[in-house]
Amino acid sequence: MAATHQGESTVGGVILRALRRYPQDRTAFTWGEGPDAVRGSLSYGQALDAIGRTQTVFATAGLGPGSRIGILSGNRVDSWLTATAAWCSGLIVTYLHPLGSLADHLYQLGDAGVQALFVDPAKFAQRGCDLTEHAGLQHLFTFGPAETGRDLHAAREQVGASTAVDVADAGDLVWLNYTGGTTGKPKGVRYRHSSVLGHSRSVLTDFELPAEPRYLAAGPITHVAGTKILPVLHRGGSVHLLDGFTPTGALRAIEEHRITMALFVPTMIYVLLDDPELDRTDMSSLELVLYGASAMSPTRLAEGQERLGDVFAQLYGQSECYPISYLSREDHRRGRLEDTGLLVSCGFPVHGTSVTLLRPDGAPVPTGEAGEICVRGQAAMEGYHDLPELTEEALAGGWLHTGDIGTLDGRGYLTIVDRKKDMIVTGGFNVFPREVEDALTAHPDVASAAVYGVPDEKWGEAVTAAVVLKPGATVDEAELIARVRELKGPVQAPKEVRVLSELPLTVVGKIDKKALRAR
Repeated sequence: MAATHQGESTVGGVILRALRRYPQDRTAFTWGEGPDAVRGSLSYGQALDAIGRTQTVFATAGLGPGSRIGILSGNRVDSWLTATAAWCSGLIVTYLHPLGSLADHLYQLGDAGVQALFVDPAKFAQRGCDLTEHAGLQHLFTFGPAETGRDLHAAREQVGASTAVDVADAGDLVWLNYTGGTTGKPKGVRYRHSSVLGHSRSVLTDFELPAEPRYLAAGPITHVAGTKILPVLHRGGSVHLLDGFTPTGALRAIEEHRITMALFVPTMIYVLLDDPELDRTDMSSLELVLYGASAMSPTRLAEGQERLGDVFAQLYGQSECYPISYLSREDHRRGRLEDTGLLVSCGFPVHGTSVTLLRPDGAPVPTGEAGEICVRGQAAMEGYHDLPELTEEALAGGWLHTGDIGTLDGRGYLTIVDRKKDMIVTGGFNVFPREVEDALTAHPDVASAAVYGVPDEKWGEAVTAAVVLKPGATVDEAELIARVRELKGPVQAPKEVRVLSELPLTVVGKIDKKALRAR
């Protein structure tokens, strides 16, 4: 048995300490911008009170250590409060993608063994009802009043004041983070407390958080945007929640709340740069603009640096390990002034994470040569949920194989050369072609399909499809796009569908996507 002084921390325990560390009237969260918006705020003390009450609601509903809950929400503070209370109570959380299809949500709930679902009724009231009915869930809670489900706000009031207490075990499973997969079904990435805390440690150590962090969460906090919340609160800062990105909303929030740091995907930055209000907005408070999911266009990055200053920093990571590397503001400044090679890099490996490049046979490649980016460290996943063969493949040789191909220079800076898998990164979201191909070929008139990404100035990559129809069949592009949108959601819907008489093949009979891209 390990000595008491060697016990590890839990996610909930660290969050509660951060909230208790500062004056209880200090603002932790704000939301709402514009004259007609519903505005609100939550102090550190109010957050602690809500977490404790939510823990009591869990207990009265029979949700105890090991129980599994799902959360489907926009950027609402209730989502974060519910997840934190769950982690403090030893529950396991899985977030449903806000743009996911009904079929994907049902699969995830079943695969994760979810017992209770928490939804944002303003956006997902009907989806919550559908999921509860078809997935056979024990409980449906809503963040506010709704026609179906139990109002979590009312339930918290009913149970009365309750002190937030961390009763979780550091060795417990804490998060099932679902991602797409080449098998056509989402994969659950398993995280225990130590790995989730590893995300925060790397951010606190390597990311250049401002002395007074006022963070604009513009992307879904159920995904990478949420990994900055604990570090910001640890530093006594505040989080402004933007529920649905618009350039007007983001610019208003930055000016009104004197935002010092923000996280955007490149397409968001492009929209901001193209908005005429940018030059009329006071952006002087902004110290750090993090961007990730894909590299920025060099031209747009240069424009951003010219107009906003040396505030940009790039992060690289994936669902199975986050973060992996970081390209700092100083790296961007040097890249602009003297070392342009830095700007094609995705940075230096972060604290607690080791990176190596391996050949297919597992041997390391010489410095400067390309190989698969493989990582290990404090923030890596434990494995895939109930997928032992895929876990063994992903963690072969004791390294997490990212599927990305990259190079390391003599200084240790990492550059992504290509993606080993055919994953498409569009607008900051990952799209796996197989899932879209399956949706297309589910149409009765489609004989075969190939899906691939093509460079796009706005989206980074545009989802593009080529299909071959069955003899005598006719179907238009709009119908096929609508079909994918219905089955898989808007992110995976192709921007363009090309109808061909045949798909090009390689010499070994595989569909030649390189040839398709060349067209």
